[in-house]
Formats: sequence, C-alpha cells, structure tokens
Amino acid sequence: MEEVMKAMAAINPEDIAQDYPPFLVIHKDGTVQRFFGTERVPPCVDADTGVESQDVVITPEEHGGVWVRLYKPNPKDNHMGRLPVLVYFHGGGFCVESAASPLYHNHLNSVSAKGNVIMVSVDYRLAPEYPLPTAYEDSWEALKWVENGGGNGYKWIQDYADLDRVYLGGDSAGANIAHHMAKRLGLRTEKGKLKLKGILLIHPYFWGSERIGSELQKRGKVEEGKGLAEKLWALVNPGSSGIDDPLINPGNDPELGCLGGEKVMVWVAEHDGLRDRGFYYKEMLVKSGCKAKVEVAETLGENHVFHLTNPGSPNVDPFMNQVIQFINSS
Repeated sequence: MEEVMKAMAAINPEDIAQDYPPFLVIHKDGTVQRFFGTERVPPCVDADTGVESQDVVITPEEHGGVWVRLYKPNPKDNHMGRLPVLVYFHGGGFCVESAASPLYHNHLNSVSAKGNVIMVSVDYRLAPEYPLPTAYEDSWEALKWVENGGGNGYKWIQDYADLDRVYLGGDSAGANIAHHMAKRLGLRTEKGKLKLKGILLIHPYFWGSERIGSELQKRGKVEEGKGLAEKLWALVNPGSSGIDDPLINPGNDPELGCLGGEKVMVWVAEHDGLRDRGFYYKEMLVKSGCKAKVEVAETLGENHVFHLTNPGSPNVDPFMNQVIQFINSS
C-alpha cells in the first residue's frame, strides 16, 4: 500500500480526469493508470509444489482475447486419476489484477497441490476499458470451454478433469462473478455436461444502499466504504441502476433461488468492510428457497483477502484447510 500511495502522490492532479483510489486514475488524455495488479508471472512447473501451469487462449484477441491459466498437480502425488475442477475468478474490483498476477499464481499453485485439484484460473477483460457485463460474458465463455472438454479436446481437461465434480470460486469481485456463473448454470433449461458441486465465495464483493448488521454501528467507516462502493460500481458498470442492482445486491434478485450447485461456502473476515454482506448473502439465499446447503465461516482479526496480501498470517493455513475440505468433502 505504501508503494501505491507513492505512485498516486507522484501524479500531477491537473492531469487527472477521474480518480478511483487505490485502484486507478483516468488521465485527461483518456489513459488508465492502475496502481497495483499489473505485475505478471509466466506459467511454470512450481519448484515448491510440483504443480504445472499452462496458459490457454479460448478466444483470439480479435474476438475478446479470453484466456485461462490451468494448474495440474504433480502426478507423483496423485497418480493423475480423474480430479475435481475448481474454476477460479480473480478479484480486483473488476478493474485490476489478472490470472497471471503473482498473488493469484502462488495461491492457486498451493490450492492445486493441497487440494489435488485441477485449477482453471480465468482472465477476463477489465473495466473501465471493458465495462460490465464484459467480465461476466468472458467468464461464461471460459466456463463453457471447460464444459466442452477444453474446446478442441485440450488434454488436461480431457484426460484428468472430472466434470461431475466442478466447483466455482473467487475472491471479492471474483466471488461476485462465481455467484453469477452459478446462477446461469442453475437457470439453464438444457442439461449440460458439467455438474456443479459447490461454490466458494471468499470475501464476496456485494453491496447495497441499506446498512445491515455491524454496519449500523460503524457509521463513519461504512459511509466511507459506501462512497467507494458506489463510485467504483459506477465506473465498472456505468449502465447499472446503482448499488441496489441485483448484480451487486443479490438480495434484490428475484432469481436468487435458482442458484446452481449442491453447497455454498462463504468466507468473511472480521475487519473487512464487506463482512456483513457475506452473512446477508446467506440469509437471503436461504429465504429465496435455494436448495443448496449454505455456510459462512469467519476469520477473526483479519481484513479483506488477507490470504493473498498477508500469506504469512497464522490464519492462512486454517483458512486453506477449510477450502480444501470443502472441495474434497463431496
């Protein structure tokens, strides 16, 4: 965060047309300057875990340029039978980060190794250059690619993936995407090749105009967060009706009960401004008549996406164990 503050301070205020700290600024000449989430690392065979990763383009650049980073566990550890699949959507407020980010690359290597799972990390296009619903549509293309066996028979999907054990997951904005992809699967009338077992929502980016839960006691902090949520949502989805749009406030979604999957796990963090939205999501999902089993797990003493920003925290291992147990308990 210190580096972000330095980069922001170095900009001439007269050059800024729109300011969205700490994510990005839009300069008067139209260029977008992001303050984090721009670093990229290549796929590899991870030295610590033996997990192999590989990038695969789903649609060519002229048709969107959607791609995924696949992760395959070390065959010495699992003999490479059919493995569950976790399709993962990265966070970043719909406007920063990527599937090649070192934060996500390191984290998903670990998930793949510890969970013995095939990972499909989706790189969707970012706002403001590509406002919503672009991220949703790109993610849906990636999900269909998985369902079709990796397009033209891509080997890691074709040979190792168990499409009867598919999970969707993500953190922050990625958790929002995972929710909407699960709903699309639940609303499908035709039977697909993919069986959705569960959904993992980590510190999901949901919001709304009405204060709920502990937000009522944290008035000043919530007002600050609300202002950022409204401003950021207007940037990434300029065609939205506002922060009570069902895309950001699932409690207003009449189709919420159609969510696909057998079980839903929501993780929240005690000091995360989005904490109460996770509890509210469970409450509204139960009221909607959704048939999935829904649970919420809270990590005390931590903030938003702590497992990425503070991987040395003693709370990371218990959190990771919960994630792995959720995937392997079906």
